[in-house]
Amino acid sequence: MKSRTIYLIGILLLVLLCLKEGHAKEKDDDDENNKNKNKNTNKKGVTSDGTSLIINGKRELLYSGSVHYPRSTPDMWPSIIEKARIGRLNTIQTYVFWNVHEPEQGKWDFKGRFDLVKFIKLIHDKGLYVTIRLGPFIQAEWNHGGLPYWLREVPDVYFRTDNEPFKEHTERYVRKILGILKEEKLFASQGGPIILGQIENEYNAVKLAYKENGERYIRWAANLVESMNLGIPWVMCKQDDAPGNMINACNGRHCGDTYPGPNRPDKPSLWTENWTTQYVCMHAFQLITHQLKLNNLVSYRFRVFGDPPSNRRVEDIAYAVARFFSKNGSHVNYYMYHGGTNFGRTSAHFVTTRYYDDGPLDEYGLEKEPKYGHLKHVHRALELCKKALLWGRSRSQRLGPDTEVRYYEQPGTKVCAAFLANNNSREPNTVKFKGQSYVLPSRSISILPDCKTVVYNTAQIVAQHSWRNFIKSEKSSKNLKFDMYSENVPSKLEGDKLIPGELYYLTKDKTDYAWYTTSVKIDEKDLPDKKGVKTILRVASLGHAAIVYVNGEYEGNKHGSHEMKSFVFKKAIKLKPGENHISILGVLTGFPDSGSYMEKRFAGPRGASIIGLKSGERDLTENNHWGHLAGLEGEKKEVYTEKGSMKVNWVKNGERKPLTWYKTYFETPEGDNTVAIRMKGMGKGMIWVNGIGIGRYWMSFLSPLGQPTQSEYHIPRTFMKEKEKNFLVIFEEEPRVKLESIDFVLVNRDTICSFVEEKYPASVKYWKREGPNIVSRNKDMRLKSLIKCPQGKLIVAVEFASFGDPTGTCGNFTMGKCSASKSKEVVEKKCLGKSRCSIVVGKETFQDKKCPEIVKTLAVQVKCEKRQGQDPKKKKEEAQEEDDDDDVDEKEKEGKNQR
Repeated sequence: MKSRTIYLIGILLLVLLCLKEGHAKEKDDDDENNKNKNKNTNKKGVTSDGTSLIINGKRELLYSGSVHYPRSTPDMWPSIIEKARIGRLNTIQTYVFWNVHEPEQGKWDFKGRFDLVKFIKLIHDKGLYVTIRLGPFIQAEWNHGGLPYWLREVPDVYFRTDNEPFKEHTERYVRKILGILKEEKLFASQGGPIILGQIENEYNAVKLAYKENGERYIRWAANLVESMNLGIPWVMCKQDDAPGNMINACNGRHCGDTYPGPNRPDKPSLWTENWTTQYVCMHAFQLITHQLKLNNLVSYRFRVFGDPPSNRRVEDIAYAVARFFSKNGSHVNYYMYHGGTNFGRTSAHFVTTRYYDDGPLDEYGLEKEPKYGHLKHVHRALELCKKALLWGRSRSQRLGPDTEVRYYEQPGTKVCAAFLANNNSREPNTVKFKGQSYVLPSRSISILPDCKTVVYNTAQIVAQHSWRNFIKSEKSSKNLKFDMYSENVPSKLEGDKLIPGELYYLTKDKTDYAWYTTSVKIDEKDLPDKKGVKTILRVASLGHAAIVYVNGEYEGNKHGSHEMKSFVFKKAIKLKPGENHISILGVLTGFPDSGSYMEKRFAGPRGASIIGLKSGERDLTENNHWGHLAGLEGEKKEVYTEKGSMKVNWVKNGERKPLTWYKTYFETPEGDNTVAIRMKGMGKGMIWVNGIGIGRYWMSFLSPLGQPTQSEYHIPRTFMKEKEKNFLVIFEEEPRVKLESIDFVLVNRDTICSFVEEKYPASVKYWKREGPNIVSRNKDMRLKSLIKCPQGKLIVAVEFASFGDPTGTCGNFTMGKCSASKSKEVVEKKCLGKSRCSIVVGKETFQDKKCPEIVKTLAVQVKCEKRQGQDPKKKKEEAQEEDDDDDVDEKEKEGKNQR
């Protein structure tokens, strides 16, 4: 008996010792696995292997977002970066824009919106990493794909191929930018935030056009950056055969399914562009309306004038992210996280001034919910899986026709993480995994950081929703009285060319406009004399638009589109015996931004003829001389500035002709909300505020829905004056516009909503990891509807509340057939007068016994307003409310400067 007791005690001590060693092993996981998988952990800088990037000896899962410094203002950068951090990003990605930094050869600009170093240092201050995408070609829907115009005029140049002139200037640019960043000690190997670089961009799209020359160019570009020994890896996105140590990365919407993986087993799986929006071009929209097959659609990831509104649902983005990480992905970048504004003339051809407004942060830097919050939650769920994903062994198993599980287990430990996927886009499915049953909504992935507990499902949104409001500013919109100045229309310019000149070459990216003139002599006997027979002017153009005058009289305009830039202008005109003058204003909407042989792309009128003469068609490009003049008089005199405006005579209440400049003064809008100008009643043109270009507007190019693609145009508050009136100038191309309809609006997302079904899992923020286990963070783990106003604002009204079967979306909810009678009363008691509130989503909250057969949803819509003072007692109560900010959790308390 005694020996048996001793034996049992010995066994118990052995078990305790094993547990202690196991716990110690869990605690030291990161260091041990790093040592095993990477021999250079003690080196500063970044390396990589088939699992992940290794940053200063530490493996990371990277959640990144694209934010482009020229598309916002320096005063906006800190807020955007901070919101990205709170959204649980740990990396910011940006292109480097060659043509803004070197607009003229040898003349560099790094001031204001172009201060790349300041932007990167602000990111570093927030404790985030940086990825730079150097170009030289970036596309980015940016003018000329980021290449400076002057490159076109370099003798014998061919872009993006094994061409000595192009490589010479590219190398000079690359060394200039990387030299500046190195001098500022911004690379991770120097203690800075830059962990990854990209050279070139989506070269597979043009590879076939350049053949062997293209392959040599890509190898040259790779060797160029690697030879600089900056201590970071380099990627080439959408470059299946990325040479040497270059990492071939994925761009697209569903890289978890479309990406074949790295081209070498020692390279990690990186996703450089997860497109956060999904626009369908006008042609595709027309196909939809004719109910043609979906595989005939033409779609792209950005928006152009003439497009209808569209959206990529956050459920689809979250599904794609979870799927990519479940398949050995270790890095995702949202393109764009914040799109911003194409100020001035920076957008590529036909691209709207508003860029990627559908990102998690909208054009104005406001959180677009639930996209912002739901992605924040998927990052949090993936962080709970970090150990398993980075050091576990992956396995997969089909659970049914449309269901599967991918899971990671770390040998010798209890660390395990699973991704249960239902790939059926219509029906939910129930699956069994490790002895438990799980219900999966259609087209969704449930994340189980311990292979047992569902902490997040990609289709079940517990994050709040928001609705964007445009509120007219009475202060700025009242008493807008415009003066006007009309451009002179040249009738005959000196010239001896027999064909119209090329528009890109004429404008040299200094203006959107160039005049073409020609004259034709008509014999009276050649004019038609039959009733109903008229002469017709036909102008064929390669794009983008044209405005036509005959003998000084406006005849109309015509334009192409992003998909079909060429067009033909045809109009019956009145000719006179003798000499007739034809004047055409060629109009650009930006330079091309993609494709091969960009340096050989052409635009502008290519031929003109008169049809209907008795002698037959008269071709004006064979025997006529053409004169040319780039730019408008108003541009040359800079009438969009107060000083320049004094150089011309302005009139009041004149005829609203085409090609007219309008000026007025307005007061800076009240408050501190974001400001935009709404261009209702206008046609097409450009806007300046205090001499700064706001961008191109185009109200007359309607989408198939009969609405302008973009109506509001962002005016950053730093462009305006605090105590003086602001100088507004508009150049309008079209006649008979309605200036009275223009107004200024204040932009907010003060309409906050929640839409939570009672069967959803509780917020992932309620869970944390302790060793191999996932444990609750709170005592109360019930599912809650969480509502939070923008900073400094309180809930002043509950505009909708229903616990039952409501339908609709934020800003447009509708009562269903079943709703708890006390829905609004309960929400008002919980939320009114507070900056945030939480409501338990359950029958006990609303004392509800109606419709027991349905799964119920709580829909809430509240209005927030700026606080005018706060009761200290109420403030204390508010502090006790459930806080949904991820910046107050344990990870954030460790300090944002942990890196």
